[in-house]
Amino acid sequence: MCIHSFPLIQAKLDENAENALKVKEWEVGMFQNEMAVSQRIKIRRRSPTEPPTHYVGPFEFQLQNGGNTPRNILEEIVWNKDVEVTKMKERMPLSVLKKAIENAPPTRDFIGALKAAHFGTKLTGLIAEVKKASPSKGVLRENFDPIAKAYEKGGAACLSVLTDEKYFQGGFKNLEAIRKAGIQCPLLCKEFIIDAWQIYYARTKGADAVLLIAAILPDLDIKHMTKICKMLNMAALVEVHDEREMDRVLEIEGIELIDINNRNLETFKVDINNTKKLLEGERGQVIHQKDIIVVGESALFTPDDIAYVQDAGIKAVLVGESIVKQDEPGKAISGLFGKDISL
Repeated sequence: MCIHSFPLIQAKLDENAENALKVKEWEVGMFQNEMAVSQRIKIRRRSPTEPPTHYVGPFEFQLQNGGNTPRNILEEIVWNKDVEVTKMKERMPLSVLKKAIENAPPTRDFIGALKAAHFGTKLTGLIAEVKKASPSKGVLRENFDPIAKAYEKGGAACLSVLTDEKYFQGGFKNLEAIRKAGIQCPLLCKEFIIDAWQIYYARTKGADAVLLIAAILPDLDIKHMTKICKMLNMAALVEVHDEREMDRVLEIEGIELIDINNRNLETFKVDINNTKKLLEGERGQVIHQKDIIVVGESALFTPDDIAYVQDAGIKAVLVGESIVKQDEPGKAISGLFGKDISL
């Protein structure tokens, strides 16, 4: 064999190894989809089509499967997030994040802040959302940088910061900037988390809590990610939007915070009655027995809306659109609650 052929052979071996890794990643993705289906999760974690090439001797072929188009906006977001996170992990391995966390400031007590606000005002604690845009409403506020301080001054117990860039025009730079601006409120990283790596990354950017969405995460992922949050002294806010998701989450040990989203993330339609429906009967009893704090989200625009969900058993609310669009966020908060809630 000619010595000059060695580089070509090595290149082919490298190509085969790289493709084998892609095949493995694709198979993992398919397993995640199958596990999600077994728990009646409608959102597929990644596109089931266009797998990498398989080599069999001198031949190559691709496995084919239908359905490479996202079925709704949430599935589209998740598929894009999978690509985004894969690239970010290559640039910043988990070992680097863990090292950064060792020198990071301590987290703030997200759950404690909500409890204190509820006790102090006798109303629901407020998680005010710093949000520039959404897929359903477009741009909500061009200049949103100063509103974090206005929210805090207006009585917000915690802040929620959108970190998705593609669909919400957010970013981790916003989370980091708010933390460095001297905001004392605990911060929730509102992201589409599909990989535990994202939790570590959020911690390095100043997050005190993260959102875990039951519609896109199997039970095992929620359980594992909740444990990671506790290890990092962070809170995990687990979002549900129907009875099936609520029942799944209530079966998982160690859940302290549940967010009932009155917006269906597949259709983006809202229904405030969803809150009451999910807290009625045995579910409400289990929540009380486990001392879980329930947060209400979406379809909250008036003092009557706040009173309605509070009567249903809500201890805190996560509000964005109804206050972020106002010229004076502090006054918007007072208008939402029907009184000044700043302590």
